[in-house]
Amino acid sequence: MFDITGKKAIITGGAQGLGLTMAETFQKMGAEVAVIDISDEVYNVPAKLNETNVLVHAVKGNLLDLDQLKDSFSEALEKLGGKVDILINNAGMIQRKPALEFSIETWNRILGLNVTSVFELSRLAAVEMKKQGSGKIINMGSILSVLGGYNAAAYSTSKGAILQLTKSLSNEWAEFGIQVNAIAPGYMLTTMNDDLMNDPVRAPQVEARIPAKRWGTAEDVAGVALFLASPASDYVTGTLIPVDGGVLAR
Repeated sequence: MFDITGKKAIITGGAQGLGLTMAETFQKMGAEVAVIDISDEVYNVPAKLNETNVLVHAVKGNLLDLDQLKDSFSEALEKLGGKVDILINNAGMIQRKPALEFSIETWNRILGLNVTSVFELSRLAAVEMKKQGSGKIINMGSILSVLGGYNAAAYSTSKGAILQLTKSLSNEWAEFGIQVNAIAPGYMLTTMNDDLMNDPVRAPQVEARIPAKRWGTAEDVAGVALFLASPASDYVTGTLIPVDGGVLAR
């Protein structure tokens, strides 16, 4: 039921953090993975994940550039033998700053990467998935898909959009055997939250708000991603699954 052996997966933002752990998990479970990332660190991913004989491919690309995005997707698809079963739209960015101090250039970059690139990659993947009558698209939302957040207007706007995009695409593509879902990580132990974890005021506030009394890990997210990528979720589509230690339930 949770078997993804032989499946072909594309994971964006997979050179570090949540994306790298998902790539490692999927490879260990038998999927062939192509990782797309803007960082040169992406070229080290195949060597890092050498525990099995299953292939991991590296593709460098700037997803804010739509031409590069299309080229990166085409390169990943070619390295996977012309097939994609799973797309994880994990790449994203955040800048914490009061709205009155936020530049429109940064706003556009965050919306461009966190929303526009997800839309375009999903469409490219859906074209291939429709041909085979099956596919799994997993978008990375956030607890800020639901909550407003603080000093994070652009990020929370982008993640709210991801929730609505997930629902809309799931409605259009379910009849083709394509499931589109989103994961909502909470406060995670990743570099994206370094500023929060190191803030002597905000860190205790965050920890006090989490019913599980701990920050989340990349492994917590990878387990849910595996469920959504596997046959176990064939009748699950258009939903947002929180991985937040209970924050949204509080």
